[in-house]
Amino acid sequence: MAEFDPIVIGAWIAAALRSATPLLLVMLGETLTQRTGVINLGVEGEMLMGACIGFAVATTTGDPVLGLLAGAGAGMLLAMVHAGLVLGAGANQIGSGLAVWIIGLGVTSYYGRAFVGGRTDPLPPLAAWLPETPGLAGAVLSQVSTTALLALLLAAIAGLWLYRTRSGLVWRTTGESADTARALGIRPTAVRCQAILLGGLLAGLAGAVLSVDYTQTWAQDMTKGRGLVAVGLVIVARWNPWLVVPVALLFGLSEAAVLRLQAGGMAISPSLLSAAPYLLALVVIVLARVQARRGGRMPADLTAIFRIR
Repeated sequence: MAEFDPIVIGAWIAAALRSATPLLLVMLGETLTQRTGVINLGVEGEMLMGACIGFAVATTTGDPVLGLLAGAGAGMLLAMVHAGLVLGAGANQIGSGLAVWIIGLGVTSYYGRAFVGGRTDPLPPLAAWLPETPGLAGAVLSQVSTTALLALLLAAIAGLWLYRTRSGLVWRTTGESADTARALGIRPTAVRCQAILLGGLLAGLAGAVLSVDYTQTWAQDMTKGRGLVAVGLVIVARWNPWLVVPVALLFGLSEAAVLRLQAGGMAISPSLLSAAPYLLALVVIVLARVQARRGGRMPADLTAIFRIR
């Protein structure tokens, strides 16, 4: 029987957490947005904007925390475009989201050229703030930063808020029926605007975590579809902030496994290996759709987006 090695196991867990953190954040934002009856495919562009601006600020100032804050702000600013088009101009949500995605890709491709290939210092690991911890826990804490802990805490807080507070009930009611919300004295447009901006903030933060803390570099289109994958995985998590965590960790674990296989010199095309986490995500989405009748129904007003009139 193979000997249990806490260092090796800890490295696997830490790699999965680091990889899952950006996806967890953007999934959380999209989950909350969709609970109000709005879908935002523009989170891919918002992630790119957060990654580019966050990395630029972090390298310019030498402060990764400022980079993360700037990235979150950049994502929220781009989300304002989606909010204005959808809520102000009555534009189609799918078309508006694609437009925001393309805007984010174009802006970051142009203005991010000066930062391609640059490097920045990541946040210190959690172990730097805690007493020395031996074994498996110590191996994990020495390789993950506060961004992973922040993402997990935000998911827990979002779940408690959505299901245990009056304002969370307001958001869920808005997602089920805007007409019912109006009859109850709720302003659905204001609620949906708040949700879109919060989703953009979390998507921008996810992008900044990806560039500043995870890869510590910037490259054109570095999100590689993570935002679009997050939109699909929200279905798997059944629009539940608490279920976002295991779904994101599954993707993170698969990506960590691919990196390990590539490092080990496995005789498979690197392009095929890199596609494996996304293929897994696609399979999980299909299986979740098959099992959708067992619970976790889509917010009623969200289904109207996909109806052909």
